[in-house]
Amino acid sequence: MPYYQHYSFDLWLTLIKSNPEFKIQRAKIFHRDFNPSNKSIDEVTKVFRQVDLMCNAVNENTGKNIDTEEMYLMVISLMNDNRLNIRDVDTCKLYLDMEALLFNYLPVLYSPVTIEVLDHLKNKSGGTFSLLSNTGFIKGVTLKKVLSELKIDQYFDFQLYSDEAGMSKPNPAFFELMLQNIKRVNHPKQINLNNIIHVGDNPVTDIEGANAAGIKSMLINSNNEDITSLKK
Repeated sequence: MPYYQHYSFDLWLTLIKSNPEFKIQRAKIFHRDFNPSNKSIDEVTKVFRQVDLMCNAVNENTGKNIDTEEMYLMVISLMNDNRLNIRDVDTCKLYLDMEALLFNYLPVLYSPVTIEVLDHLKNKSGGTFSLLSNTGFIKGVTLKKVLSELKIDQYFDFQLYSDEAGMSKPNPAFFELMLQNIKRVNHPKQINLNNIIHVGDNPVTDIEGANAAGIKSMLINSNNEDITSLKK
């Protein structure tokens, strides 16, 4: 594979993945604190999955972004069959608690060779790197701290998150925002679209989105390719 002048990466299930213990502990907290309907742990876990899938599908369709706080309130409401008054939920405290939990059960690199590959590409290509990530229950401001903890933030010239931009992949405007930032970090050098690649695990948000923007794309982890394919 040729080297590119700019590498854009998706984040979740491309570079990192959840610590499974995080979701287990999160369900326990909601089961304990927001559960007057006395749902089981399994039912709470199922609601989280339902909200996650639903919001992802809506964001992909509209190109917008459902706020993290709204997602947590959806979980609490659905857990209680939409009968609970959610006006009294302190969403600021709730998110801070979830962020603290995340750092107790930190996400992990998707592959043990992730840093090795990023280092190789950075040294060999001399190109710039960025992140283009849809968010859900975890905000971009938190993910930036996660990348710092995992020691991979240093590779990226900029990071774009859907909650901060107010739009989600595959929205063409989100990819255009990325292209504008690529111009900014490479100025005065001009980067041709053919020299930009976006790498991700989702055929719709990552591959179709990138192709529509006129840049190269590569699907990994959800198929028979992984990040090492970038070195071939």
